[in-house]
Order: sequence, then structure tokens, then C-alpha cells
Amino acid sequence: MKIRLAVAASILAATIQQAEASSDASWNALFAKVNGTCIGLSGMNTPEASAPIVFDDAAGKVAVLLRGSVGRGKTKVRNVNLMCLYDKKTGRASIAEYRWLGN
Repeated sequence: MKIRLAVAASILAATIQQAEASSDASWNALFAKVNGTCIGLSGMNTPEASAPIVFDDAAGKVAVLLRGSVGRGKTKVRNVNLMCLYDKKTGRASIAEYRWLGN
């Protein structure tokens, strides 16, 4: 009985350590993928990105707010604010411009 308990405790401890160790790395990898996808789709020259906004698992989305300029050369350069919604399941992102109310 004591041997079973010791084995179960060591397996549980190893599982918990692995989950904690991979958690930060997994989140960082996801956030890097989200930023890369969103910035790539934005078409901005030098965008600034917000910290990721993670929705619950039911929504399965991560949002990033981007601000920067679009346009080059003869096209008119303008400053824009974009919101990017990244779907964790499919790896696809959607971008839309937003404006603060009253501005």
C-alpha cells in the first residue's frame, strides 16, 4: 500500500511540474504566433501591438490591438488603429479598424 501511494505521489508531482514548466513556454509560443499573424495581416509599416487579450476557452480567441501607419510612396500614409482576433483552434486571424467613440 505504501509503495502504491509513493508511486502515485511521484507521478502526480512529475505531472504537476511538467504542466507548470510547459505552461509559460506554451503561452509565449501562442502569443508569438498571434503577434506574427496579426502584424503580418495588418500591412502596417511599424506597428505597435498591445499585450494579448485572452478570451475564455468557449470563445477560443485572442485579441491584439495594433496601431501604426499604412501606405507608402505615392499612396497616402495614414495612422490607423486595428483590432485583430486570432482563433486558437484554426490559427486564422481577422482584422478590423476601430475608432474610439467621440473621436
